[in-house]
Amino acid sequence: MRKITFTSLHGLVLMLAIAIIFTPARATVSFMLENPGDSLMGAVDKIHAEHEDTLPDIARANGLGFQEIKLANPGVDTWLPGEGTEIVLPNLYVLPGAPHAGIVLNIPEMRLYYFPAQETNQLPEVITHPVGVGRQGWSTPYMNTRIIQKKTRPSWYPPESIRKEHAEQGDPLPKRVPPGPKNPLGNYMMRLGMPEYIIHGTNKPFGIGMRVSHGCIRLYPEDIKSLYQQVSLRTPVRIVNQPYKVGTYNGRIYLEAHPYLEEDTELFEGNLTSVVEMLIKVTGKGGYQVDWGLAKSVIAESNGIPVEIGRIKPPEQNDGNSF
Repeated sequence: MRKITFTSLHGLVLMLAIAIIFTPARATVSFMLENPGDSLMGAVDKIHAEHEDTLPDIARANGLGFQEIKLANPGVDTWLPGEGTEIVLPNLYVLPGAPHAGIVLNIPEMRLYYFPAQETNQLPEVITHPVGVGRQGWSTPYMNTRIIQKKTRPSWYPPESIRKEHAEQGDPLPKRVPPGPKNPLGNYMMRLGMPEYIIHGTNKPFGIGMRVSHGCIRLYPEDIKSLYQQVSLRTPVRIVNQPYKVGTYNGRIYLEAHPYLEEDTELFEGNLTSVVEMLIKVTGKGGYQVDWGLAKSVIAESNGIPVEIGRIKPPEQNDGNSF
């Protein structure tokens, strides 16, 4: 994979101050599934950082968010990776356990999957982008909904709760923020059936792959532009909570684990129930053979990279003792 670099800013303060939105060259974000029954796509790649790179630079140029590239590269300095440092690009994905139609947003993964309608005899296509999601206290809700409005160069009308929060922080907001570089919605927005929630661009692209919003879904400016052009009104949108995903490829079983949200500790900590449920769903009548010790290690590390943990047992070999 060819690496694209662009001028970077060394230091979080400078990153937060930048107001110019640019469009860097991008890695491929579209995948064709050769076997409709498979649910693993992409590949893990490696590149070497150049002198001027930061991890956020590399993430954006390769279709990744902040959390993804940090988890895949523990110990690498965020702002000064260093000339020649090897960087892992975790562009390998297990598809979410949800109907593969329209948009699926997996909040703990901070990633969006779009499944365009298929033509007859066409291989299934999946388009994926990293996203920024709601921070704790302003969590993005889990729901099944649809796109009910699309708008370019939108104005932003901050809700009273957000205006109050900003006023308390000494940063008062007007009732209307017009289109332009100060508008946090960016140049494109798509409103969901719960109308206070929107999929939109951003004037702060460094927040992609973080919990930074008041519940809305943010994309890199170049990603929302592309998605906006592809998605039609009434496209279904499913927002799910799947820190662990189980998928298959050529009879092999893969587990992908991400850190669960802080408020979901009681739900997921030490709990393999969701993994077992997904295993049963993706393997069907064939059953499965899984290395549970390895599965537990994948969950403990939760670095977002899928790992092969077992194999599907053909129906004729299924003795009812899946393990």
